[in-house]
Amino acid sequence: MAVLLRNPKTIKRTTTCSIKPLSSCISRSFSSTTLNSETDLKVPSFFSCISPPLRQEPKDRNVQWVFLGCPGVGKGTYASRLSNLLGIPHIATGDLVREELNSSGTLSSQLKEIVNQGKLVSDEIIISLLSKRLEAGEAKGESGFILDGFPRTIRQAEILEGVTDIDLVVNLKLREEALLAKCLGRRICSQCGGNYNIASIDIKGENGKPGIYMAPLPAPPQCVPNLIQRADDTKEVVKERLRIYNEMSRPVEEFYRNRGKLLEFDLPGGIPESWPKLLEALNLDHEDKCTAAA
Repeated sequence: MAVLLRNPKTIKRTTTCSIKPLSSCISRSFSSTTLNSETDLKVPSFFSCISPPLRQEPKDRNVQWVFLGCPGVGKGTYASRLSNLLGIPHIATGDLVREELNSSGTLSSQLKEIVNQGKLVSDEIIISLLSKRLEAGEAKGESGFILDGFPRTIRQAEILEGVTDIDLVVNLKLREEALLAKCLGRRICSQCGGNYNIASIDIKGENGKPGIYMAPLPAPPQCVPNLIQRADDTKEVVKERLRIYNEMSRPVEEFYRNRGKLLEFDLPGGIPESWPKLLEALNLDHEDKCTAAA
């Protein structure tokens, strides 16, 4: 499977994972000094400058990226696909917390108490779990990573900046009416845990905005009788979730925009429409692009 990385000047890559000790980072005070005043990476501006293709061998694929986006936008889906394509780990902090809760690790009992009390997991615990995961990956010879949905606050971004280098931050965006319909259409099989979506989204273009079509993701016949909806997937709860996320995310977006690391990508539709364009926005070319979008 061949992957081509075009225009290497646009997407920074590091040669090592370079994980710094956590203790030296959390206590440090960080400044918000702008490191790079380059123009934001914005779709479709990636068409403006294309260098000759540079073929990268698997051992050289060590990008260190972050995926941001509203709940339900599809961060995990696209991060997982890129993880498989580039041969690098996809790390979601929610998964790290769940793994620790199910383990006998030193933080397990502390996390259980926090979760049972309905409190938020502290930045220090999240960064500790992430740092441990990155260090374990480095010890196993892993090269690079894609972080899913982290950081979510300026403080987390500052601490992360002290732990490791981030090359690019991909901010996935979707029109609110499409995002709302997508969240309300989510269904889970109570037997196998499979995720599906019954929403058929067809929003017409208007006022200069392109239309959006997202086909349903139907469940197989054996799962249909067992489909359930999350209790918090109601219109009021989803809209409030999006409002809170938008308030929290703007400072983080600005943090990375000031560093010239933010790529804002507007999803044009479902996976078949969005995946090839996302690869193009990332200056990646895949010989099986059509197959990968299926």
